[in-house]
Amino acid sequence: MPLIEVKGVVAGYGGAPILNGVDMAIEQSDIGVIVGPNGAGKSTTLKAIFDLLKVSAGSIVFDGHEIANTLADKLVPLGLSFVPQEKNVFTSMTVEENFEMGAFTRRDDFSDTLAWVYDMFPDMKAKRRQPAGELSGGQRQMVAMGRALMSKPKLLMLDEPSAGLSPRYVLEIFEQIVKVNQTGVGILMVEQNARQALAFASRGFVLANGVNRFTGTGKELIADPDVAKSFLGG
Repeated sequence: MPLIEVKGVVAGYGGAPILNGVDMAIEQSDIGVIVGPNGAGKSTTLKAIFDLLKVSAGSIVFDGHEIANTLADKLVPLGLSFVPQEKNVFTSMTVEENFEMGAFTRRDDFSDTLAWVYDMFPDMKAKRRQPAGELSGGQRQMVAMGRALMSKPKLLMLDEPSAGLSPRYVLEIFEQIVKVNQTGVGILMVEQNARQALAFASRGFVLANGVNRFTGTGKELIADPDVAKSFLGG
């Protein structure tokens, strides 16, 4: 059974739906990457999964639970975390306070998880007393990911993790995503740096006009001439 399976999901923001029957499924061992043109429904898919907009049709099954239109505060304890593209850190709080906020649903001792997060993002340990608002864009993204990992998720969803970052930090963030996945956390992410992201994706989904156009492994999609021509710049 897949960790998450999205079937025929229709969703939008009030008027005409943005998603018109999206399908995707990944295992916990996967890095799933959603690519496509602007307005294709990529970020909308993640928001629909995390109940940031209502699903009007279709099914979303996570770890054996039907979760369509389930409140986000119920999803985190199930093992689902989401890092939005913008406003994803508490700027006035320190790095460590941001991480501690990520454990707000937990009632156990999370010191081991905090140590693990610092192992994942060693640069952040030296900056743990620094306000997150003083960090660079790439460092903030590490804080946002670290905070999301504090809830010990089975699936981490990332919306445009490389947006606005320098090439150096794009590579570093992608390396960190692979590192997190290797610890047993599934990844489902939206990414505009499509070719780079598909290069390390075990599952890839190309959306256009709110529907699946292509699905396969990352390598299969990169090698597909139709995908390359229409969505990867040739």
